[in-house]
Amino acid sequence: MSQIKNRAPFKFDIIGSFLRPEYLKEAREGFKNGTVTAEELRATEDKAIKELIEKQKEVGLPVITDGEFRRSWWHLDFMWGLKGVEKLELSHGYTFHDEVTRGESAGLLGKISGENHPFVEHFKFVKLFEDDNVTARQTIPAPAQFLAELERGDNLERTKAIYEDEESLIQDIAAAYRTVLADLYEAGCRNVQFDDCTWGMFCDTKYWEARQSGKKSVEEEAKKYVRVNNLAIEGQPEDLVINTHVCRGNYHSTWASSGGYAPIAPLLFGEEHVSAYYLEYDDDRSGDFEPLKYVDGDKQVVLGLITSKSPKLEEKQEIIAKIRKASKYVPLERLALSPQCGFASTEEGNILTEEDQWNKLRLVKEISEEIW
Repeated sequence: MSQIKNRAPFKFDIIGSFLRPEYLKEAREGFKNGTVTAEELRATEDKAIKELIEKQKEVGLPVITDGEFRRSWWHLDFMWGLKGVEKLELSHGYTFHDEVTRGESAGLLGKISGENHPFVEHFKFVKLFEDDNVTARQTIPAPAQFLAELERGDNLERTKAIYEDEESLIQDIAAAYRTVLADLYEAGCRNVQFDDCTWGMFCDTKYWEARQSGKKSVEEEAKKYVRVNNLAIEGQPEDLVINTHVCRGNYHSTWASSGGYAPIAPLLFGEEHVSAYYLEYDDDRSGDFEPLKYVDGDKQVVLGLITSKSPKLEEKQEIIAKIRKASKYVPLERLALSPQCGFASTEEGNILTEEDQWNKLRLVKEISEEIW
């Protein structure tokens, strides 16, 4: 397979998650209440993923994913798959605009490691459908996201009971990720996407002040998050492309944080060792394009100008005009286009139909072909 032709990001790209078909939701619910076996659920997931990949190819995507169909959450399922981590049931979930999620989290049972992660087997199934025209992508939460999860709320005390020293925690998180990345590479993966909501937290001044109460500066914490991400990336093969998606929350068509990229742009765009940034830019909450001037070297930027939160189709010329504005800070040849996030970051999904999601992607394709 041509490494140049199939090297992400693509001018017409996606974030990774898709709306779950109803029969898959029913099977997952049946598994929870004991009426569906693990083997039956796996067969249903395989069927749904195969159908999804066929649709991704039909719409002309150069990249395929499993739609995160084997997950409940975009991030927690990966964390639960690491050694030393357990699923937590909480009385209160994540707070979004006008909505609160299910109350679940990831907590520590012991030291963290990454061997035999279930996502490797998940990737192998998607790899079966890779061909000369499409690249199989694996999406996982960023190391920084995992660190943030272990240090939020009541989790902090649980984490300190295992790791008194934060540096040891950071090193073990990075090592666990390097193990998973090595196993994914061995399975044939050449495109990994880190999904990362931690930067949205830094961009939201009100959220940050309430969370930290002046204990730590944005720059101090941001440097820590860049560092853990870079430690995980360290030493990876040159042909393993690792990009990152920066999000402000995507749950049931709601959002969690607001604010432009300016507070963290020099660190995120200048010091994180990824090849490309998939950036949320679908409404005013994301600010303007000026912070893109900090994107260094030959890194690429995928503009998330098409919203996955609403069925309403954007005006093509308005999107093209925005891309032209962004090109004042990053050359047009280093820009690409995608939805701002996936269509179902959790199994609940956003409030639109499957046909709506494919119409969104057809629009992305049409615009990308006209520009590039």
